[in-house]
Amino acid sequence: MFRVILHLDMDAFYASVEQRDRPELLGRPVIVGSSPTERGVVCAASYEARRYGVRSAMPSVTAGRLCPDGIFLRPRMDRYREESNAVMGIVARSGALIEQVSVDEAYIDCSALCQGEDADASLLLALPLARGLKERIRAERGLTASIGIAGNKLLGKLGSDFQKPDCLTLIPERDKVQFLRPLPVGAIHGVGKVTGEALNQVGIRTIGDLQDHTGDLRALVGSFAATLRRFAFGEDDRPLEFGDEIKSIGSENTFSRDTENRPELRACLREQAGEIARRLQRRRLAAHTVQVKVRYGDFSTLTRQLSVEDPVAEAKEIYRLACHLLARERLVHRPLRLLGLSVSGLDGAMIIQLRLPFG
Repeated sequence: MFRVILHLDMDAFYASVEQRDRPELLGRPVIVGSSPTERGVVCAASYEARRYGVRSAMPSVTAGRLCPDGIFLRPRMDRYREESNAVMGIVARSGALIEQVSVDEAYIDCSALCQGEDADASLLLALPLARGLKERIRAERGLTASIGIAGNKLLGKLGSDFQKPDCLTLIPERDKVQFLRPLPVGAIHGVGKVTGEALNQVGIRTIGDLQDHTGDLRALVGSFAATLRRFAFGEDDRPLEFGDEIKSIGSENTFSRDTENRPELRACLREQAGEIARRLQRRRLAAHTVQVKVRYGDFSTLTRQLSVEDPVAEAKEIYRLACHLLARERLVHRPLRLLGLSVSGLDGAMIIQLRLPFG
């Protein structure tokens, strides 16, 4: 059976829901997150705001400086989850298999529904299905989605990022190697900032450079070398996952004596963020949600979390979001017995750290 994989990615999802629910915001720079007058972060930004350089996980004060006319709105996560359920319900009606990887994106395996005489004929059969999904999402939910059609998850994801928003991109098997050549090496699944910098230092800046490289990649990327080379030529046999994958990564520390010493707590959080980032890197993952957990001397326990539209994977980003949560929720108002940090909403697409230039 020829594989036919769609990657569906809702366009600027949080901000688009807000613009749809409040039509007076259409065409205006909407920033979902804390006010720029507060110590907070951006959870998501409309395309109008992104033109000013605003990105999710950015400090709100920075976003306010970049986009002085930005309209800041508090996130309504329950509303976004409700909308996500409705969109995924539309997808489910297609009869395809679905791996939902975050609130606003999913891989869709429609191989059983789209079988032609060869691989590219099968991909062409998926075009009406993808167009139908986009039309139904627009008609029923008033939102736009970008969809990539390809023979595997890697290429499907690249297709949905190509010429966003509201795009539909098919990457034929016969053209996949050429399609990949001009893209930055950081567009490959699993190539985060550290790996990208290591490749750049030896002159590998595009996927074409990687395709042409004849040296041993193991010195640069270790055991990832063989997989990286396959990805560079558009080969990816990863199956869709339906619930058995890892759900969260975390770290906790119980102090020898209860403390509210800020430098000690910050050092603990920084160490936890570093540990989590290393574990994400090993698994080639990024996270949409950061959660902090505190336990006081009387064993009462509180957790608070924050979700961002573009996933994070670097220690400094995780640490900064955790510090923001502690400050925003005023959790260190008395000595802590335990401090924990975790991430969830895991996404096997660290590509998001290095956006495609035309997305």
